[in-house]
Amino acid sequence: MSESHDPTRAQGAFDDVFAANDDYVARFSLHGLEPVAARGLALVTCMDSRIEPLDMLGLKPGDAKILRNAGARVTDDTLRTLVLAVYLLGVERVLVLPHTRCRMASVPNDDAVHDLIQEEYGVDTRSLEFHTNNDQIGALKHDLERIRHHPLLPADLPVAGAIYDVDSGRITPADV
Repeated sequence: MSESHDPTRAQGAFDDVFAANDDYVARFSLHGLEPVAARGLALVTCMDSRIEPLDMLGLKPGDAKILRNAGARVTDDTLRTLVLAVYLLGVERVLVLPHTRCRMASVPNDDAVHDLIQEEYGVDTRSLEFHTNNDQIGALKHDLERIRHHPLLPADLPVAGAIYDVDSGRITPADV
């Protein structure tokens, strides 16, 4: 077995988060929270650690379904999740929220990402589609249209896009 897949090493790598969970359990207050989105919102945003979805939108746990991925892209999996959220989890509106200074919007295309990973780490990622696009507004428009025209989502589902500024915290609605 290679050293990178040593279960003992992996377990120790998470000691800090498991210890933090002990503190969380001691003050846990979400018991009984319903699984539906109390405010009817689904948020599609980036996995970037500079984004605090609940705080920036004035939400609390249970208010929204939050879908995060690289670049806040509406992938097939995002659409699958939105269908479930609309019909089973109380979602009545969708906000797609990419952000400024996103790494996935700073490269010209997937080939550039594949090349970078190959050159830097020797890993061939060409079996994956990263959905990179340096035209962030164009990508947002495309993603909104994917939701608006998905045959399994309600035709009257409110869908909007906005850009989150990681330097100011401001959300600016996108006119797309």
